Amino acid sequence: MNLPSSVTIKEVGPRDGLQNEKHFIPTEDKIEWINMLSESGLKYIEITSFVNPKWIPQLADAIQVAKSIHRENDITYAALVPNERGLQGALEANVDEVAVFMSASESHNLKNINKSIVATFPVLKPVIQEAIVAGKTVRGYVSTVFGCPYEGEVSTDAVLSVSEQLFALGIQELSLGDTIGVANPRQVEKALTEILKHFPQEKIAMHFHDTRGTALANTLVALNLGITKFDSSLGGLGGCPYAPGASGNLATDDLHYMLENMGVETGINRDQLINAALFIEKKLGKLLPSHTMQIERSQNCH
Repeated sequence: MNLPSSVTIKEVGPRDGLQNEKHFIPTEDKIEWINMLSESGLKYIEITSFVNPKWIPQLADAIQVAKSIHRENDITYAALVPNERGLQGALEANVDEVAVFMSASESHNLKNINKSIVATFPVLKPVIQEAIVAGKTVRGYVSTVFGCPYEGEVSTDAVLSVSEQLFALGIQELSLGDTIGVANPRQVEKALTEILKHFPQEKIAMHFHDTRGTALANTLVALNLGITKFDSSLGGLGGCPYAPGASGNLATDDLHYMLENMGVETGINRDQLINAALFIEKKLGKLLPSHTMQIERSQNCH
């Protein structure tokens, strides 16, 4: 196997994980959780979203959270930003990185952003440009890369078209999302082999969901192709409000276990990661679905 010596795990739980929860998590609990994540050795945390609170009320406290967390100098604190209004909040809160987002499939883009793919670029262009002028790095998310809940399979050509335009607008990194967790290892290999002909591997990150239990297998294929950046959510928390049936993200704790035991460094402290997972599990009032957390609970019972 062609494994890298180290991998960057990008924790998206405070945004992608919490945005799908039915109940609002108190602001002080979010702040404490993010502070715990900062102490775990993670180098990248997506802390919130500056989407209109009407659409994602769970993250209505974005500015307060971003201003109140304790920041470590060597950690990138990122936030999702849909438009110029959202960017104003992100800049006021002084996030390190701005993440813009859109879909590779027309139907999901319409549901998620309420715009066609073509109409989305003029909205994102000033966000990306103003963020760069303000000294922020910019990341682009492309959703439904391996399948759409409304259209089924999505062509790699559609993914490349959207990705090329995002890079042309100035994003520095592209995160490719398996939004509904339908990808399989052979599909990932085929798509990534083509995508990596167009973009350097260091500019690509993968964002797998574990809806059908294939996220780690898909990660292994991406690792073998030279990808070293992976989005994940602690405990497997999350989903997509506009993708019916999309259960949680690839779990950070499961990903960490696999990588460390294969000799791939992450820089993350397992005990601190588990403590952070136990904390948010208690605040949510429900069990996190990751394999690691199931083992933790069973061991604590004996």
